[in-house]
Amino acid sequence: MPRILVLGGTTEASALARALAKAGADAVFSYAGRTSAPVAQPLPTRVGGFGGVGGLVEFLREQGITRVVDATHPFAAQMSTHAVVACGQAGVPLCALERAPWKTGPGDRWTHVPDFAAAAQALPARPGRIFLAIGRQHLQAFAARPEHLYLLRLVDAPTGPLPLPRAEVAVSRGPFTLDGDRALMVRHGIDLVVAKNAGGSGARAKLDAARMLGLPVLLIDRPAVPDRPVAHEVAGVLRWLGHHADLGV
Repeated sequence: MPRILVLGGTTEASALARALAKAGADAVFSYAGRTSAPVAQPLPTRVGGFGGVGGLVEFLREQGITRVVDATHPFAAQMSTHAVVACGQAGVPLCALERAPWKTGPGDRWTHVPDFAAAAQALPARPGRIFLAIGRQHLQAFAARPEHLYLLRLVDAPTGPLPLPRAEVAVSRGPFTLDGDRALMVRHGIDLVVAKNAGGSGARAKLDAARMLGLPVLLIDRPAVPDRPVAHEVAGVLRWLGHHADLGV
């Protein structure tokens, strides 16, 4: 049986943790430490960064890790890149558990932009009420557009000043519902939604609500990461681990 490191922080990572725990797998779950109260996992859990590629290589060797599953957020490009490089140096196979990106459908008014700076530049010239559904790490990119009022949905309440002079904060943790997101947008008089193309079902509701309300969406493309094996479902990761019987598949 392999010794597995799960780089987590997503709904899919939690589902994988439950499957591994149920199967009695030898696995460690790692959080980056971005939120103050991460979801409890049924596996031994560590919180915090590794200190770059070198620190991750050292951890893999000290802990006897033989397989790594990168189940971080699709926009955690630095961690995913470090994982590919570190696993290459340590000779440890890696697989990503990655959500398929969202695709436009009938009634959607999406404009794809390559990054956060491009999203800020693409905002309308006329001041409006923007649902900035991107978390807290990339808010600075929108400081150049202070004429807008921004609705921010954050997992944790801000502990310091925000880079946006006109902002309202809704503290909430997903998964979110269509009715809830529609009501949120109506209540705040939202004119436009800015979102990351994260994929999955837990954060999809805001896009469906925007479609129902006829609102435009600026959808930020995923950052590039090095090539690596990718599975889109937990079952695919378990097959990749190569211990079907041991892992209860």
